[in-house]
Amino acid sequence: MNHETPLSPRPLHHLAEAPRRVLTAAQLREHGVSAAEAAVRCRAGGPWRQLLPGVFLLHPGPPTSEERLHAVLLYAARGPLPRTAAGVPAQPTAGDPQRPVYADVMVTGLAALTLHGFATSPGLPALEEIDVLVERGRRLRSAGCARIVRAAGLPAAEAVTGLPVAPVPRALADAVAGLSDAGTVQRLLTEAVRGGYCEPSAVVRELAGAGLLGRPYVVDAVDLLLAEGRALAEGRLYRMVREHGLPDPVWNVDLRLPGGPRLGGVDAYWPQQAVALELDTRAPRPGGRPDDGSPCSEHARRREHLERLGITVVHISPRKLRESLDQQAIVVRTALMAAADRDPAASVAVLPR
Repeated sequence: MNHETPLSPRPLHHLAEAPRRVLTAAQLREHGVSAAEAAVRCRAGGPWRQLLPGVFLLHPGPPTSEERLHAVLLYAARGPLPRTAAGVPAQPTAGDPQRPVYADVMVTGLAALTLHGFATSPGLPALEEIDVLVERGRRLRSAGCARIVRAAGLPAAEAVTGLPVAPVPRALADAVAGLSDAGTVQRLLTEAVRGGYCEPSAVVRELAGAGLLGRPYVVDAVDLLLAEGRALAEGRLYRMVREHGLPDPVWNVDLRLPGGPRLGGVDAYWPQQAVALELDTRAPRPGGRPDDGSPCSEHARRREHLERLGITVVHISPRKLRESLDQQAIVVRTALMAAADRDPAASVAVLPR
């Protein structure tokens, strides 16, 4: 037996009736089609086309967007179909006679953003190349419409229309890496936040990990991204107070000890209850340590100082406001009600910020 010997061949009508007529050479062998026969079928005027090395389109016309997506994934994840305990190819599930199996590969970049629903990303037919994310150690080259993107560690893929797709922050970073137009980068980052796809901090973390924050037009877009994210979070915070009947705080103020140093700014403060609320819209620096002087460590020290003075600090992230506004209102209300059972807080001056 050699590598051309078909294993458990099945009639070719299974292929003609398949909903996605894209298979690898290894998968064709398991249907009884040798490499030589596949090459004959792909000749000019033949019934098949070779889309990528080792990946075949089982009809003569141009591939659909879905077929292109499956082709690049099959190319990146080339290998035989999984086998049963008896060592024969696993039978496909009912209703999908050629369900592809992808391991450790996923669509990323602009194609992934389009699949996630981004309006500012080009449609799939307009993309000459489709980015596919693989492990860094893979010996695989870009070819045809498949552009290989490598990563030291792969994120958990999200299933979109049955395909493994990179999470939005990672897809954004891979898309930005191939873009040079500042306007396009800004529009993509803005839609990610306005559309509720992810938090700004997650995007900045991926951009920093990809080494993209040294590009001036990316830095400018990130500044706008953070401002946009903060404005949206503040709007949700105002709505939470209004819709849940919470006492009106004083908004965006600085706290100081009378005649003493500045204690820091807070987004909302209830003077009678000595409860401060802070929105965490910072973008943590990758690899930062708790005591390294970064904004994260300074923020922690300021919070500890306020709590030593008897001021309760409620910390809320934009993501929590977006995903569980009712629950965050309960957290704030509980902190306000608990003030009656605490010792009086130190007197502080409240100044406009």
